[in-house]
Amino acid sequence: MTWVKICGITNLEDAVTAVEAGADALGFVFYDKSPRNINPEEVGEIVAKVPARVEKVGVFVNETAERIDESVRQAGLTGVQLCGKESVAGFIKRLRVQRDINHHPKVIFVIPGGALSEGLFFIGDELKNALHALLIDSGSAAQPGGTGKRFDWEKARGMVEMLGLTIPTIVAGGLTPTNVGEALNLLHPWGIDVASGVEAKPGKKDPAKVRAFVAAVRQTERLV
Repeated sequence: MTWVKICGITNLEDAVTAVEAGADALGFVFYDKSPRNINPEEVGEIVAKVPARVEKVGVFVNETAERIDESVRQAGLTGVQLCGKESVAGFIKRLRVQRDINHHPKVIFVIPGGALSEGLFFIGDELKNALHALLIDSGSAAQPGGTGKRFDWEKARGMVEMLGLTIPTIVAGGLTPTNVGEALNLLHPWGIDVASGVEAKPGKKDPAKVRAFVAAVRQTERLV
């Protein structure tokens, strides 16, 4: 079954909507420049009311390992999504030193779909073994995510499938209830991540779109 993450959650109502629709994970953005920004304390209040089975993923951009670790503790996160120039290896090493491995948050590393389209991306075995998954997005240096635009699926298709043989891949960027089936059929990712494609406005979800998105994913799975 495809892992579905509804990202950019800013309030309990949207979190409940996503969970009831069948999402496997909720994403919370800890980035001041994002219209979906939320602080760890608010996330902690939401997480306390969300079923344990649902993953709670914090999204960080150019953040220090110390700040990420602090946010994980305050918010009760089960996963971290690293965008920008964070030292992924350094963060993972910090977690291993500080706590028992069974309590590590899962680490998702974000890479640009454009790099895959040009065949420019390489990930070493050491880093690959430390990650839970790779998330392929259409973000840029100016806007790390939530662009509402898709990367070139056709050009990136071969690289996405190749990476998927050794590490779970998650596709994001420009996904909507109407095109997520195409993405699944073309790229065959382990997971799907959506933010702007199910919003009424930046930072506020549209319940009908959230339900339609998850339903479209499950419908596509039944047809494969």
